[in-house]
Amino acid sequence: MAEFRIEGMSLAGKPIIGILDAENLKVAKEKAKLLATQKRFKLNSVRPRQTYLYRVRRGEEKPIAGEQKAFSKEEVKEALEKMGFKVLRVNRKFLDFRPKPPSTEIVTFVRVTADLIRQKLPFNEIMVLMANDIGNKTLRDAVKEINAELRQGKDSEKVFLKQENVLGKFTAHMLGLASKSGNMAEIYDSTAKFLERNAQFRKDLKSALIMPIVTLIILFGAVLYYVGYIFPATAKLFLKFKIPLPPMTSATLKMSNFITENILLLLILAIVPTVAAMRFFATERGRFILDKYIWRVPVIGTLLHKTSIEIFCRVFYALYSGSGENIDVIKMAAEACGNKYMEYQIKTIAIPMMVEKGAGITDAFEATGVFTKTAISRFHSGAETGTVKTTALQLAEYYEKETTYKMRNAIDFIQLIISMIIMVVLTALTVVSSETATIRPKNPAAGGFLSLGDILHLF
Repeated sequence: MAEFRIEGMSLAGKPIIGILDAENLKVAKEKAKLLATQKRFKLNSVRPRQTYLYRVRRGEEKPIAGEQKAFSKEEVKEALEKMGFKVLRVNRKFLDFRPKPPSTEIVTFVRVTADLIRQKLPFNEIMVLMANDIGNKTLRDAVKEINAELRQGKDSEKVFLKQENVLGKFTAHMLGLASKSGNMAEIYDSTAKFLERNAQFRKDLKSALIMPIVTLIILFGAVLYYVGYIFPATAKLFLKFKIPLPPMTSATLKMSNFITENILLLLILAIVPTVAAMRFFATERGRFILDKYIWRVPVIGTLLHKTSIEIFCRVFYALYSGSGENIDVIKMAAEACGNKYMEYQIKTIAIPMMVEKGAGITDAFEATGVFTKTAISRFHSGAETGTVKTTALQLAEYYEKETTYKMRNAIDFIQLIISMIIMVVLTALTVVSSETATIRPKNPAAGGFLSLGDILHLF
């Protein structure tokens, strides 16, 4: 989230300056107007914190260039002059685009930080070391900014949440809570484990779905090109001699004519629904519907379901304390599970049952309909023995092993199906081509037959 500075004037004529966080300038202005109404002051301006490029010199030394975030150009200039520099130039950086760092960089940052915490290094030193060693500029700048604000005594949770666009919402929230907790290393370990599992699952899912889909698209394109352009060039030779075509050759030629005559319409019918579906599923409503029904997809659906439960249990284990604050833990675990439908069911059914009706964790989870019978049974046993936290970890480890094993089987099964489809398509093309090659039209002049080579020779 970005920072914005609001400036205004009180009813008594005193200047008012404050800082607020918001997703963008529009949201910041709405928050500022609401705050002005509540606090009864006149709002004058809302300024975003931007990046400024500067060039300075100290005495006769070589000029130094750099960049600094601030709310105004004058603010940067004043700060540099106080440090003894002669300001040569300060300009706003117009293209202040920070691409999100690769997930591997974030996983490495969290994992190494966890290891260093276990070695009892001061957190400030850890952040300095990480800032010096991180290769990705976006992540490096974020770590430097986090360290600087923590040294100023700012709230750790708010400091990390400001970097959720870089670290991710879940990671930023977890690391922010870790700084306040008594088990900082454990939370960092659990966060790293979650990120590693999430990255591995996405990689496996791509292997299971994306490559087969790409293979099918390439195969479909090759068949379309053959049927639409290569095959007709041969088959139409026989039509010029008024030779009857065999059934498969005739049907294929009709299909070819239909494709070439309606190629634009077919492309529109294929592309427009695909683009529309992608745009719809990118929305909140579309993502909710997709997540609700994706569990019903054969083979992959069950794996996605159990992986969501695994992630929920892993986050639940990392944050669960056995005290009254665990409603927030359940809410956060639901947000981290990666499935909007599961998140919605837990937030609208399980949590209200526990808060308003005093229901136990097992009954509340069972009412959502998103947990497997195995998960409900294990939570029930954990609730009876007072080992819910341990049970959550055991359930996460169990589903991790099961989904990892079954994902490999799913990949092999999908690859087998793709191979069979390729074999069927190639066999069909071979049969049609063979049928065309067997045509031997009668030569009316000599009373014999013309081969396909003879016909081609005529042209």
